[in-house]
Amino acid sequence: MLVIPAIDLKDGQCVRLKQGRMEDDTVFSTDPVAMAGRWVDAGAQRLHLVDLNGAFAGHPVNAGVIHDIMKAYPDLSVQVGGGIRDANTIQAYLEAGVEYVIIGTKAVKEPQFVAEMCAAFPNHVIVGLDAKDGQVAIEGWATLSEYNVTDLAKRFEQDGVVSIIYTDISRDGMMQGVNVEATANLARAISIPVVASGGITNMNDIEALCKVADAGIIGAITGRAIYEGTLDFAQAQQYASQFGS
Repeated sequence: MLVIPAIDLKDGQCVRLKQGRMEDDTVFSTDPVAMAGRWVDAGAQRLHLVDLNGAFAGHPVNAGVIHDIMKAYPDLSVQVGGGIRDANTIQAYLEAGVEYVIIGTKAVKEPQFVAEMCAAFPNHVIVGLDAKDGQVAIEGWATLSEYNVTDLAKRFEQDGVVSIIYTDISRDGMMQGVNVEATANLARAISIPVVASGGITNMNDIEALCKVADAGIIGAITGRAIYEGTLDFAQAQQYASQFGS
């Protein structure tokens, strides 16, 4: 199982938000490229980059920083989300060396877009589903939709997405522990892999996810915990490498 460091980009800096609130951010680095290097040196096999400004603007804002990271680490597996709303954006990221693009809000609002992008860019599209009590949230978590997370995941599975990133938004950035049960239940309900996100605090969370990795959980995204030091990334990845579906 992969432990995937998150680099959330706001105004060109590496930050973390609490429950998706742009005004509630903590700056962890003014040099995202150096931060990427820190996690690569510690054994990261994939990075999770999010253009937070882009997510709210609806188009890329921090693409230049993402391109700089790809130039510095061209062989690294990178997944990018935030502001990906059209084919041109996807093509530009893939040409820059990004391996996976993550479609979030637009996937929920216009599900047909996912099918079209999977056809145009096979094996490169991930859908991020953010949920609270089983209901999918959109618009930077500001709005709960009428969609059930499992039903939507099954639809995107049929469209050909590579995996689903599942975030329990009640826990993200709150250091309260990952929702292992909900993540495992989603993974068991679909045949494509699930990446856990939201609430990972320490090794207890990594160990709990590893115990259910065979349900179809291939990775865990972690941000605040590795920046604040409650989780040792290198230790976590070394442990998680033993597990997988």
